[in-house]
Amino acid sequence: MRPSFDLPPNARVLMTGAAGYVGQALVKALALSAPTSWQWVLTDTQSAEGARSEANTRWVAGDLSDPRVCDALFQQPVHAVVHLAGLMSGRTEQDVALGERINLHACLDLLARCRAQHSQGGPLVRWLMTSSIAVYGTPLPPRIDDHTPQRPSLSYGTHKRMLELMLDDMNRRGDLDGRAVRLSGVVLRPVLPNGALSGFNSDLIREPLSGRDYVCPVSPDARLWLLSLPSALAHLTRLLGLDHATWFRVMGPAGTCALNAPAWPVTVQEVLQAMAQIDPQAPQRVQFAPQPDLQSQFGAWPQDVSFALAQHLALTDERQTFKHDLSAFMRQLAQSILIP
Repeated sequence: MRPSFDLPPNARVLMTGAAGYVGQALVKALALSAPTSWQWVLTDTQSAEGARSEANTRWVAGDLSDPRVCDALFQQPVHAVVHLAGLMSGRTEQDVALGERINLHACLDLLARCRAQHSQGGPLVRWLMTSSIAVYGTPLPPRIDDHTPQRPSLSYGTHKRMLELMLDDMNRRGDLDGRAVRLSGVVLRPVLPNGALSGFNSDLIREPLSGRDYVCPVSPDARLWLLSLPSALAHLTRLLGLDHATWFRVMGPAGTCALNAPAWPVTVQEVLQAMAQIDPQAPQRVQFAPQPDLQSQFGAWPQDVSFALAQHLALTDERQTFKHDLSAFMRQLAQSILIP
């Protein structure tokens, strides 16, 4: 069944980070599900290979921190923004000034333009942003639910939390229809030097199932949260099209614009056992060299979780989709690397 979209038939939708891993997949997914009358403005530092070339699509390549790029993005009124662009966790830790420029200041400029558009009589912008479970810092609590305090211990998580608060304030003032979904490490990511510290989640699965040895930077008892790309796309599509009344009914009492996307809490050992159902030799290709800092931030996620807000908004929970059969979930992931 095609999803419904509570946006004007002629909506002009801006997507940042459209050439990234999630961005390219979301562009393709929305091309199949969104109204064909929508106008698209896609932006990234460079256009994606094989990028959309339809008459209703325009690419703007450039750095979001360049005012001229933002001027081009807002040449005409914008009805919705899907903000995926950002500098990943590892690179942000290495270059905090660059991280602030891309993750924080460029985004604040876009938000200011949304507010100015509405204050001048233009459309109220529906803003959908990918946030991150990195808003939770170390030591991670024994349980995470929709009311767990956010105390980030990485600059990347701090930037995401600051933007969530900005969305809350703009929503309160009626300047924006702001929504943020906190994603865990999306699998299976390709081998890319994008600086995501949680990228080992994908490496742990992809490398052994591809017949290659892998040195895991967390221990066998490390606890991960896994989220497949198709599920992440479903979350974003659902929240982009969700009507404001339903969104406010669920999120208003919570007093926040941000919710945790349902993820699958697993241990590394459980991942290896599930992989063995696909390739009995795969677990033997994994060795361990735990890095304490990485394990404390990305390998200590609680198994006691609640995604109540997401459930109220009918976001997919893959544990239910696969009837809590982790090996079935892993088989779906393996299809993307041509494992029969």
